[in-house]
Amino acid sequence: MSHFLDRLNFFKKTTDTFSGDHGIVTNEDRGWEDAYRARWQHDKVVRSTHGVNCTGSCSWKIYVKNGLVTWETQQTDYPRTRDDLPNHEPRGCSRGASYSWYLYSANRVKYPMIRGRLIKLWRAALAVHKDPVAAWASIVEDPAKATEYKRQRGLGGFVRSTWDEVNPIIAAANVYTAKQYGPDRIYGFSPIPAMSMVSYAAGSRYLSLIGGACGSFYDWYCDLPPASPMVWGEQTDVPESADWYNSTFLMMWGSNVPQTRTPDAHFMTEVRYKGAKIAVVCPDYSEASKFADIWLHPKQGTDAAVAMAMGHVILREFYLDGKSDYFTDYVRTKTDFPYLVLLDPRKDGTYVNGRFLRASDLADNAGQANNPEWKTLAFDENSGHLLVPNGSIGFRWGEKEGLVGKWNLEPKESLTGTETQLRLSVNEIRDEVVPVGFPYFGSTQHPHFACTRHDPIQVRNVPAKKVKLADGSEARVATVYDLTLAQYGLDRGLGGGNVAKTYDDDVPYTPAWQEKITGTPREQIITVARQFAENADKTHGKSMIIIGAAMNHWYHMDMNYRGVINMLMMCGCVGQSGGGWSHYVGQEKLRPQTGWTALAFALDWHRPPRHMNSTSFFYIHSSQWRHEKLAMTEILSPLADPQQWQGTQIDYSVRSARMGWLPTAPHFDANPLQIAKDAAAAGKAPNAYLAENLKAGKVNFAFEDPDNPANFPRNLFVWRSNLLGSSGKGHEYFLKYLLGTTHGVQGKDLGEEGGEKPLEVKWRKGAEGKLDLLVTLDFRMSTTCMYSDIVLPTATWYEKNDLNTSDMHPFIHPLSAAVDPAWESRTDWDIFKGIAKAFSETCSGHLGVEKDIVALPTLHDTPGELAMPEVKDWKKGECELIPGKTAPSLVVVERDYPNTYQKFTSVGPLLDKVGNGGKGITWNTEHEVEALATLNYTVLEEGVSKGRPRIDSDIDAAEMIMMLAPETNGHVAVKAWAALSKITGRDHTHLAIPKEHEKIRFRDIQAQPRKIISSPTWSGLEDEKVSYNAGYTNVHELIPWRTLTGRQQFYQDHPWMLGFGEAMCAYRPPVDMKTVEPIIGQKPNGNPEIVLNFITPHQKWGI
Repeated sequence: MSHFLDRLNFFKKTTDTFSGDHGIVTNEDRGWEDAYRARWQHDKVVRSTHGVNCTGSCSWKIYVKNGLVTWETQQTDYPRTRDDLPNHEPRGCSRGASYSWYLYSANRVKYPMIRGRLIKLWRAALAVHKDPVAAWASIVEDPAKATEYKRQRGLGGFVRSTWDEVNPIIAAANVYTAKQYGPDRIYGFSPIPAMSMVSYAAGSRYLSLIGGACGSFYDWYCDLPPASPMVWGEQTDVPESADWYNSTFLMMWGSNVPQTRTPDAHFMTEVRYKGAKIAVVCPDYSEASKFADIWLHPKQGTDAAVAMAMGHVILREFYLDGKSDYFTDYVRTKTDFPYLVLLDPRKDGTYVNGRFLRASDLADNAGQANNPEWKTLAFDENSGHLLVPNGSIGFRWGEKEGLVGKWNLEPKESLTGTETQLRLSVNEIRDEVVPVGFPYFGSTQHPHFACTRHDPIQVRNVPAKKVKLADGSEARVATVYDLTLAQYGLDRGLGGGNVAKTYDDDVPYTPAWQEKITGTPREQIITVARQFAENADKTHGKSMIIIGAAMNHWYHMDMNYRGVINMLMMCGCVGQSGGGWSHYVGQEKLRPQTGWTALAFALDWHRPPRHMNSTSFFYIHSSQWRHEKLAMTEILSPLADPQQWQGTQIDYSVRSARMGWLPTAPHFDANPLQIAKDAAAAGKAPNAYLAENLKAGKVNFAFEDPDNPANFPRNLFVWRSNLLGSSGKGHEYFLKYLLGTTHGVQGKDLGEEGGEKPLEVKWRKGAEGKLDLLVTLDFRMSTTCMYSDIVLPTATWYEKNDLNTSDMHPFIHPLSAAVDPAWESRTDWDIFKGIAKAFSETCSGHLGVEKDIVALPTLHDTPGELAMPEVKDWKKGECELIPGKTAPSLVVVERDYPNTYQKFTSVGPLLDKVGNGGKGITWNTEHEVEALATLNYTVLEEGVSKGRPRIDSDIDAAEMIMMLAPETNGHVAVKAWAALSKITGRDHTHLAIPKEHEKIRFRDIQAQPRKIISSPTWSGLEDEKVSYNAGYTNVHELIPWRTLTGRQQFYQDHPWMLGFGEAMCAYRPPVDMKTVEPIIGQKPNGNPEIVLNFITPHQKWGI
């Protein structure tokens, strides 16, 4: 109803009153009341979630009204759990419930933005050169012009642009960089694919097609616990949160579950009603602490001391003084405790633990013709013989005839198949007792942490057995179990010093010893350790430790974690429902991983992709190594010879890359495209030509001269990340060296200070402004956007279609486009699709069909992991340069640059020809490609992609992932389990056959979250009868862990681990990085100065 005429009477005097003149009659418009009454009305509800790297991974109802998102509420339709387990919902938190505000906030990036100085230079250059590539070259190769726009980074000055203008600029920069310097100078950083898989894949697919490098993220955020691959050969695999409810003793160690795992905390609170005990280890009284039956609060950074002291109690009470049959059986069959380690003699008459005894050490390789250097040995308790059990890594690759199918944990001798019982200790059959030196780091002085006065070398007696070697000499060996008891300082009646008879002895790793370092009363340590182990013994492993980021953000975080993991292995908890190690930091679990990798890294068109570990990349290219003050000798084992461990931290990165252990980006000081052309001119194969020139020193690794302009990274894409915000460790160095803008670096570099310079790296004057172009995709003006050259407005989580999974629950569910992207924003898929199209158009006359050379490092889960049984550096003359063995593999990849767009939007032929797979398992995918052609239709246009399945849209991409992944396609799951069965010699297909005909499509998960299917690329089961628990298939299906022995490893025998004293877990105090001392007291303002200890670099509350 119109109120137009009423407005004409606006100035009419109102005289009507009521209630004794307390009320007055008015004539204003009451239409606002209708809006209030209709405030909860909406046009539609769409299922979506938040791609924010939150482990909650909660499904939400998104309400849309008049084309706008108005609010969100929690979905409550998750598939039910079994009868004895609480359901997953309600899932959600106040952070997620407030997200819709971001869509229309003032901080929203609405249009493509470009730095004003840069666009001015670009338009002028384009008016002169016409060719976009030549125009870009005229800017970046002119020092004055380049400095002009680089110095403005972070200082504002953005202007609005259009997609038609910015895409050609980006394409021209990429084409010029690839042509002039090499495609490996183009880098992309985006974290955690699991939170929005298609969005990640959009950028990585584009980069992989043109030969750019995709950077890692899990290690860069310091979220990847190195202890996990050390112990299990797996970067991270953990129980789902529902499995907490199956535990009967739950420890929260450095994890604040109620605050940071809000949607899952109810499982923890509910299990208490079943009688489960809760212990919390945390320096502060966190939200988790109030749920605890006992709260331990050690000084931050000293957690390894707590764990070692608890391990001391467990070993004393459940292994030496009182035997637990369950524990001993578990560690005998599921860990490396029974395996033999060589004891190397020292000049002073003592010994030091060395590497594992291998089949290759014995006469006739102990009967092992294949990979004897990678097969470990133990004594059989029944026969007394030395034997090679099944399951070590040497059985995984290259076996023939009778030894095929021996990669399993069956308790059998590998040659005869005889049943065995491996001997835990050689004490009962020892030939002698020898003094062995163990490194002790707890006496290291630190300005903020306590230390003790114990000797840095702790000599302890260890039982030893003599073994005759192939060369006729005699060696002494001990089991890992014997060495572990000695490492923990336990008195076994073998004589000698530095061992403890009681918990009150002042010996490293007793409860009394840790009290001096951590401040935790010894009685609490004894009580918790005893109860933890008693519970595990009685329940067969239902003791669990939930562990979090604060434990992992220390220099020696691997010792923190290995101390905790050792407790779990000693108590037989790993792989048992309700038990094990529960590390939750970020949304790391990309469940349909193998389906996603084919899309994300363009494995359907080219193999291998270029990958790079971002930690090394940013450390080197932001020149933080120039300011490194922590000498390697400061963290070296006291048992190591310092003369053999010379150099600074970057020297070890260079050596690792040279020997093929670490990836590199850029690879070499020459353009890999040009190297291939030079090889063709010389009439040689590109990889052989490059190897020859590396050996001759005519070509060198870029890491050896990172401040040479030829070795700079030139273009950087950042999407789904605020890299330069609180996750930019060394932010000020990024600004100075990588971006070349105003910065806050206060310290002097090693050259100015006269410090120790690297041995392997050429020292030059510090290079500033290495990046020519920084492009960021974001929906809000983040810190990274402010420092970027081009900012592209991307769709929010309610404006695109994508996939989302987490390690906290077993479901896959979607991000859905509830509304179209607002203003001129686009989805990540459409943005990179547009860039790919511009690139294909721009490269004409510059790049055609080119041969690229990828330097591929030694890869886990491939036969290449057996390449180097001994550490030998070809550049030092210790061996020949053999690509793929003593150096990176040099793989030629043909790139069809003009057809980049066609390849981006279609499924390539490699999936038909060589299939798909992951983690060392491969299977045929012809059927799935045919199904994709039916589902997504095929390309009709002429060209390389004609007849191939389409991936035009984000939904097409999501369908490709789910069609190819065993976790979402039961037929593929059966094929994957069958492939693994051939290697283990055991049938595992029964784990997937019940769901063989289940295929999850995108429309299915929009209707309801779907539980995924069990896959051999993960170590737990998605089953109605058991909650997902990492290591479950290893324990119950006897599938080996992907480690040297095939078992969980207490012991690490890599020479570098031995050299730095970390073969076994030890307490390593926080290191003094010497970062703040030079500026303390330099600018007094009359107030006392304090030093703060921040334990996390995370932007935890990003929404």
